[in-house]
Amino acid sequence: MKLRIINIHLLINVRSINVLLRGTALADLPIIENAFLEIEDGIILNYGEMQQLKNPQENFDCEIYNANGASVLPCWCDSHTHLVFAASRESEFVDKIKGLSYAEIAANGGGILNSADKLQNATEEELFEKAWNRLTELIALGTGAIEIKSGYGLTVESELKMLRVIKKLKEASPIPIKANFLGAHTYPKEFKENHRGYIDLIKNEMLPIIQKEKLADYIDVFCEEGFFSVEETIEICEAGKAIGLVPKIHANQLHVSKGVEAGVKLGALSVDHLESMDEQAISTLASSNTIGTLLPTAAYFLRMPFQPARALISAGCAIAIASDFNPGSSPSGNMNTVVSMSCIQMKMLPEEAINAATINAAYAMGVEDLVGSITKGKLANLIFTKPIPSLNYLPYAFGSNLIDRVMVKGNFQ
Repeated sequence: MKLRIINIHLLINVRSINVLLRGTALADLPIIENAFLEIEDGIILNYGEMQQLKNPQENFDCEIYNANGASVLPCWCDSHTHLVFAASRESEFVDKIKGLSYAEIAANGGGILNSADKLQNATEEELFEKAWNRLTELIALGTGAIEIKSGYGLTVESELKMLRVIKKLKEASPIPIKANFLGAHTYPKEFKENHRGYIDLIKNEMLPIIQKEKLADYIDVFCEEGFFSVEETIEICEAGKAIGLVPKIHANQLHVSKGVEAGVKLGALSVDHLESMDEQAISTLASSNTIGTLLPTAAYFLRMPFQPARALISAGCAIAIASDFNPGSSPSGNMNTVVSMSCIQMKMLPEEAINAATINAAYAMGVEDLVGSITKGKLANLIFTKPIPSLNYLPYAFGSNLIDRVMVKGNFQ
């Protein structure tokens, strides 16, 4: 069945071909004003200016939907989340208000280990139900593709449990999902002084089952002082690469950890966080094919300096933005907030932020052929806005819900 959408105020991010945007090209956001869009079987079929249509309301064996001046853009692609978790951590939120640092909370048994303890006691069914409810909420907020990481298990049984939940979400979800194995999120208590023991557990017990059951697309490591060293990160990622997993790195969040350089050396698809960057890290990233994924809501929640988006763009880096949705440092998966915060706090232009949250973010999770732009042949995963005066109004009105409807595979949700 065909669907023709007419009277679109702004048709945003229209591209004839896929392209990863680097540097100043990130500000290139093609828009058609007063547009139409045609969809068939959930796939974008055609688009153009309304004046191209001789009889816009004519039924050519299709349904007509009048957008009535709504603007339409591709759904957000959230390439960095920890959507599967057992419980929230608002008590740590209060600890932060009282002045405890991220490292101090972790040292007191909070942080990732807190989530791991709770997840280990949750059933697969409980985790799926909670994650499904979160996913449904995020789709309503405009997310049309998402990457989900493990990393709150930290035992063979619980890491596999998380990945199996993600696999079930993949099978049930109307939107594309990518699975990321983050067993190297931190060292479990029993391996705090035995790093070799835990790395061997990952390599010799977790990875063979992940390969056998096809549970992950990516492998990730938290490369950071007090977590995994550069050498440990490279060893774990190389083991993942040997079974077909693509590396992605948690890099340079708390310190200039050389995680960016490690990621580039590994050929990582992306290095994520990047709150702490020096000239060498920026230069290394700019001269590579690795995408830098910025997570501004994590910096906001942890009261850390925001990522140096302008310096990265000026250097010619390819950057994306994502939510880092997790219970400890970014308890929100609202990509509309991420886009606004990128403009307000990282001084990204609205065009740059939207590109970073759509086409570049699609590249950062390997789904650029499916989503991320208004392109013929891609999924009709679309956001229909309420009436807006201009593109700039989207990040400007950060406290307003400007989404009217969300479409996934050509169907309104």
